[in-house]
Amino acid sequence: MKKNTILSCTSRRQAAEQVADQFLAAEAQRARRMAYAPYSSFPVGAAVLTREGGIFTGCNVENASYGLTVCAERNALARAVSEGHREILAIAIAADTPEPVSPCGACRQVLAEFNPRMKVIMLGRGGRRSVSTLDRLLPGAFTKRSLKHTK
Repeated sequence: MKKNTILSCTSRRQAAEQVADQFLAAEAQRARRMAYAPYSSFPVGAAVLTREGGIFTGCNVENASYGLTVCAERNALARAVSEGHREILAIAIAADTPEPVSPCGACRQVLAEFNPRMKVIMLGRGGRRSVSTLDRLLPGAFTKRSLKHTK
């Protein structure tokens, strides 16, 4: 009987995690509709989940001076941090692409500052999705620990 109870708890936890992932994905897709992408025509939305259960969204905001463009992932993260959240559990990233979209290298590095093992849910058109972890997408990230090796 106890074994069934444990399985039941595990199943409930997995179901809750699945629902949270679906909600996070929906929030990223909603944020994508707010993107300002007149130059690339590549709107992206992102949503981060904090340890406290908060969800913060962001979209890409382009600029005529391309280097000043800010990605959706960094906008979502900045919103969370500006509200006092430092522990990020997951991020969902949505674009209208045939395959799920992956965060760029700069975003991977910035995200690694807050949790190198966070779950990354990547979404494309028609419900296509891919799930990974940040440490798989950015092995050997430069982190706070890297700074401790300097003299």
